[in-house]
Amino acid sequence: MSSKTPMMQQFHRIKSDHADAIVFFRLGDFYEMFFEDAEVASSFLDITLTARNRGKPSEAPMCGVPARAADSYIARLLGAGFKVAIAEQVGKPGEKGAMDREVVRVMTPGTLVEDNLLSSCKDNYLVSVFEESDSVGTAALELSTGEFIAAQFNGKGRQRLAREEVSRLAPREICVPDGAELENWLCVEEGVSAGTGAPTWSALPVWTFEPSRARGRLCEHFEVSSLVGYDFDGCDQAVGAAGALLAYVANTQKAPLHHIRSLRRYREREYLQLDSTTRRTLEIFESWQDRTAKGSLLDVLDATLTAMGGRCLRKWLLRPLRDPVAINHRLRTVAAMHAAASARAGIRTSLGSVRDLERLTTRTTMGSATPRDLGALRDSLESLPKVLAQLEELDDTPIVDELIAEFDPCGDIAALIKERLVDEPAAVVSDGGVIRDGFDEGLDALRNASGEGKDFIATLQAQERDRTGISSLKVGFNKVFGYYIEVSKANMGKVPEEFIRKQTLTNAERFITPELKEFERTVLSAEERIGELETRLFAELRELVSVDASRLHRTAAFVATVDVLSCLAEVAALNGYVEPVVDDGRVLEIHQGRHPVVEMLQNDGRFVPNNSYMDDDVHRIQLLTGPNMGGKSTYLRQVALIAIMAQMGSFVPAESARVGVFDRIFTRVGASDNLARGASTFLVEMQETANILHNATPASLVILDEVGRGTSTYDGLALAWAVVEYLEHQEEIAPRALFATHYHELTSLEGVLPSLRNLNVAAQEHGDGVVFLHRVEPGAADRSYGIHVGRLAGLPREVVERAGEILCTLEATDALTPSGPTWPRGKGGQLEGQMDLYPVTEHPLVAELRERLVDELTPLEALNLVSKWKAKWGSDEIDGD
Repeated sequence: MSSKTPMMQQFHRIKSDHADAIVFFRLGDFYEMFFEDAEVASSFLDITLTARNRGKPSEAPMCGVPARAADSYIARLLGAGFKVAIAEQVGKPGEKGAMDREVVRVMTPGTLVEDNLLSSCKDNYLVSVFEESDSVGTAALELSTGEFIAAQFNGKGRQRLAREEVSRLAPREICVPDGAELENWLCVEEGVSAGTGAPTWSALPVWTFEPSRARGRLCEHFEVSSLVGYDFDGCDQAVGAAGALLAYVANTQKAPLHHIRSLRRYREREYLQLDSTTRRTLEIFESWQDRTAKGSLLDVLDATLTAMGGRCLRKWLLRPLRDPVAINHRLRTVAAMHAAASARAGIRTSLGSVRDLERLTTRTTMGSATPRDLGALRDSLESLPKVLAQLEELDDTPIVDELIAEFDPCGDIAALIKERLVDEPAAVVSDGGVIRDGFDEGLDALRNASGEGKDFIATLQAQERDRTGISSLKVGFNKVFGYYIEVSKANMGKVPEEFIRKQTLTNAERFITPELKEFERTVLSAEERIGELETRLFAELRELVSVDASRLHRTAAFVATVDVLSCLAEVAALNGYVEPVVDDGRVLEIHQGRHPVVEMLQNDGRFVPNNSYMDDDVHRIQLLTGPNMGGKSTYLRQVALIAIMAQMGSFVPAESARVGVFDRIFTRVGASDNLARGASTFLVEMQETANILHNATPASLVILDEVGRGTSTYDGLALAWAVVEYLEHQEEIAPRALFATHYHELTSLEGVLPSLRNLNVAAQEHGDGVVFLHRVEPGAADRSYGIHVGRLAGLPREVVERAGEILCTLEATDALTPSGPTWPRGKGGQLEGQMDLYPVTEHPLVAELRERLVDELTPLEALNLVSKWKAKWGSDEIDGD
């Protein structure tokens, strides 16, 4: 016979089914945790660890939190990557036998829908990854909004592309097949925003990823016979990832998922690709230093007024478009709103009262919406006709016409909620007063009975005072004793015999009477029935609203789009942006362009604008030289940011701009050690440069800043020189490139490389000082003014003076100047004056290593290769043949 109580047997059964989660086990008004869960939670949450049956063989470590405050504790656990299984009491109090409990939901970092657990302006993605054969499938679900997307990457580079896709999404949780070793290459921590931490990894049964099972699961959910209409033919891995994700969410949420209405395929070719390095170095979402939105491009552009609009703007920035037609549709609408200041102001005023329709709808569909959620939904829908009226005042544009034609204000849903729900509902149904008077006759009758009871109390109190002569007699109520008559000790001699003593207080006695107890039974019965009826009526209302979830989500998407378009128009008007010309050509021409973030941070009107011109002919590679602090890096970033803004559909900071769409923007700007991964500054720089040279195309924009620094002067110069030549001569790459450098020797390449032109950042000397003009001009710079910068930085006078002497000596001997594009070489092809640490001739093993995609090898494949090489070459030294 088991020594465990029925309650503890329940706990162990639940825990065995949810071994990877901390079980919140409901006991009355508390959630209790036991055994290892209690030890982990008490330590992490800093709550008292106690024990059940202390000192007995059945002793169980335990801790608990009040149910009313559980959300804050759960949020802390989820933020640290834990999962929490909520085990609720499912029986009614007072029923015979042990109260039964069941897990009603498993909360995980990637499956949250509650506003208080989510950032209103950021998506909270749950991602799955499935690798099989030569393909990688990814799927992403934003449960709180219903967004569901999947992608397939095939052949060479599949892991890199999948990693970039996952990094873009910055997921809170990643699901992979149990036993898969994807963490070896799917390193996405660097792509996760500050404040969210590294993602939680969840291993799912391998069979859930099996494509045929997954396809069946998806077809069943979407109520279709096949996925032909979803464009996933030949995408078994993407289907496997999506099906596994849907199974995981269904298993953890134990709630309807009707708000997940479709599965959309993500295609890389439809969007401007911005990898994690580019997003970080251009500070698109976060500033470089403190990883907050302040000082980022998002910070400048985000004037959205709704939560949906804020998330939509992030998506547009994350995935700018490549189709000029779609881009210009957005631009025409922004232009229409930009020109109509009054209508724009009206639209934005109306949007200000719209709540998060997407997440409100999701909670309604999943059965977790509160009365206040439905009240917020009603109030938001009632604001939408005003938005439509203002839109109709704009000039006709494709997007405006489309929005107006498809706009569904859901007025019938607002009316349905208004008919049943009070204007200011309680936070939870159990607080009562949720359903409007006059809607349900039965509820009205019960409320009248309860209300009459209050009148009865007042009447009874007056009658008993008159009958007993006790003027201080009171009739009251508490949850422990129910209704009572209270008499002070001084009046005990006047108490009638029929009063039954119930409770003794310090200065009074409390009594009951048969009449009072009968009244209590009537009133409490009515109040209990009111609670039950209101709960049922509210659940019916929630179910009726959820039937129209797809309509509500379409309306939410409408609101989000209008919000972003009006936001971009507002920012353009405030900051003096202009509409760019966007086409599918190869010309990038910017007149008096400005850095959108730097000019806002300066806030003094002193930002110096600059022109830019690039094409696919003689202005394809721009070599930028000039002094430190002259503004080279700002100029490079400025050009890239203007291109991104144009392709997302935004006006740009310039007097005019023409942008031929790019397929990718690569950056090699700045440097950051990655010591945790064993990568130095210079190695990171070379890895980023290699990525660019391997993956750039003629439609790409490449930004290179100071390639070659971090090693010896000759090494750095040689690498920078070779990179420029490679960009010139490799026709399959041939991107438009901006290359900033301190190696002035490279300026001699103008006239030698047909596509290269020199630019410089101007400066003027005044006595022993220098003035940085921040103006970009044609031609090469003659000096870097590094010593002047050192003086400005506060170097000791002796250091500055000695540096000047050394510079004069070096310039007099021309020690570091090559004779031209073809440098003098010594024996073996080495540069004269520098020792080569490695022999030039390669062993065949080195050549084979170069051809291998080492990062994509599994550990087993790597061991097999090493074994093969050992058998082939034995212990030969790698010193050439």
